[in-house]
Amino acid sequence: MDYLLVLTIGAIILSFIVDRQKTIKGVKIGLKKLKKIAPQFLIMLISISIVLYLLPEETIVKFLGNGNLITNTVLAAIIGSITMMPGFIAFPLCGILLTTGVNYTVLAAFSTTLMMVGFVTFPVEKEYYGTKLAIKRNLFSVLIALVVAIVVGIVFGEILV
Repeated sequence: MDYLLVLTIGAIILSFIVDRQKTIKGVKIGLKKLKKIAPQFLIMLISISIVLYLLPEETIVKFLGNGNLITNTVLAAIIGSITMMPGFIAFPLCGILLTTGVNYTVLAAFSTTLMMVGFVTFPVEKEYYGTKLAIKRNLFSVLIALVVAIVVGIVFGEILV
């Protein structure tokens, strides 16, 4: 993580040397966006922390970690499709779930559907894209998520070919 900070600071310094005005403008825009997203990020992080605290580890492992890999993957895809969260929340959550014993295949289905399938956003999608396209997009996203989960399962040796 330290190398990313050094790389970022180096890039900002280089950018500042090349064009001070654009760098200052860019940093201001970035800070403004960070200020806008920080409250949502904190609320989501707190909410997830509370849910993970209230939900015993055994319950999470029972539904997503133990038992039939296919059932757990489908369940994870359904849960991921219903809920919605950005990657910067979904990936740390998956890291936590991984430490509780949830398989990579299940995590791949969960995280991919979390970010690609929009049950929560369907009304907005329907309004902008129309019902047919919104349904097609979501169904296609579920299929892609399941393909990703299968590939991850094969790579990590959870699914034998």
